[in-house]
Amino acid sequence: MIDHVSIGVKDLASAGEFYESVLSKLGHKKLIEKSGTIGFGKKYPEFWLNHRPNRAKEPDNGMHICLRCSSSDSVTEFYETAMASGASDAGEPGFRPEYTAGYFAAFIMDADGNKIEAVTFVT
Repeated sequence: MIDHVSIGVKDLASAGEFYESVLSKLGHKKLIEKSGTIGFGKKYPEFWLNHRPNRAKEPDNGMHICLRCSSSDSVTEFYETAMASGASDAGEPGFRPEYTAGYFAAFIMDADGNKIEAVTFVT
């Protein structure tokens, strides 16, 4: 049902490098780069960064974006790459039975305070 997601970032170049590295672990690549915006995806831009230099951080305001992964290994690779690239931990890779059986996810906070989740369902 969701076609794409956009998040605001203070430093587009830095965020672009971060997400290019992290999203590559999920099979996404940079598809579009224009003034003020970068789009990532597999076939079309699904995940957008928009330059918002005056964006205020709100710690854990409840909003987050969840990206579907193909395996628990890709969830772990996403998390490890994010941590190595300067993200903050918001939930290490692991099962979350409180959500549903087989729910395997990890959560990170990027430099702008955006909470990003990577998830797969293990059967």
